[in-house]
Amino acid sequence: MNKFLTTACGVTLSMAFVTEAVATEWNVSLWGKRRAFTEHVEKLAELVSEKTGGEFTLNISYGGLSKNRENLDGISIGAFEMAQFCAGYHRDKNRVVTVLELPFLGVSNLEEEVAVSKAVYAHPAATEEMAQWNAKLLMTSPMPQYNIVGTGEPRATLDDMKGMRVRATGGLGKAFEAVGAVPTSVTATEAYQAMESGVVDTVAFAQHAHLSFGTINQADWWTANLNPGTVNCPVVVNIDAYESLSDAEREALDSSVDEALDHYLANYGELLQKWDGVLAEKGVQKVEIDQAVLDEFRSIAADPAREAWIADMESQGLPGQELYDLVIKTLNEHRGS
Repeated sequence: MNKFLTTACGVTLSMAFVTEAVATEWNVSLWGKRRAFTEHVEKLAELVSEKTGGEFTLNISYGGLSKNRENLDGISIGAFEMAQFCAGYHRDKNRVVTVLELPFLGVSNLEEEVAVSKAVYAHPAATEEMAQWNAKLLMTSPMPQYNIVGTGEPRATLDDMKGMRVRATGGLGKAFEAVGAVPTSVTATEAYQAMESGVVDTVAFAQHAHLSFGTINQADWWTANLNPGTVNCPVVVNIDAYESLSDAEREALDSSVDEALDHYLANYGELLQKWDGVLAEKGVQKVEIDQAVLDEFRSIAADPAREAWIADMESQGLPGQELYDLVIKTLNEHRGS
């Protein structure tokens, strides 16, 4: 009887161990708090768990695993399995993706942002560059065109922008610099404090970030139609972790991406519909920039920035012209369809 009990206990423990070993848990490094910018990751976690009967779960952390500027480094060493980052935080590490941050690309809505991001992410140059960080591009975090909030008198002309201290990263920072502004690349989580302390006069964000990081609460005005560009923020997975998934787990993850993005777009659309009400509630003036000013801004910032970016990429052995042409071709095809 003792021998039987011992054997039975051993079998039970072994079965328990096997059951535990089969379950897969991934840690996901985000920052800030849950908001429109992270809804696709939240939806992805929900879908993956549903499709695998809870055997594959994504444990989402908002700042508990890494600083936002260090998420790609964390992926590269396997500190966590999935992360979100923005290209402008470390342009030297993700040069290919920065084509999507060029000013005045002409992307007019979130669906177009998804289309051009998918095209660039699928390009061999992007795959190879991310592989250097043991990272696989999974999906984008589409954001509308950035606009700025500021204090004091509105900055409605290019002369007004001379000397303006603006929180703007990547290609946006270059665009503002071209018209005499002084860009700084403080992180999203530092933007409110930078504005409150006077380190910056203005902050360039998409709408959700002005809400989530509180910069709208410091603002006297908001530019409704400046639309100089946006930032690109991929969600990536650790290649080793991805390749270690079972076929069923990998299918559950891959097949959930488009549905997660659809959820993101629907959720963000609701936020945009409410935006004018938010401005009215907070007493923020809505500023419309004259078309002549926009045209002048574009001519000063867009063409030189594009040519400089292409030349820089080509000098580093990357297909800069090909990547830019891919974005424009994808935009035209998407609109045609």
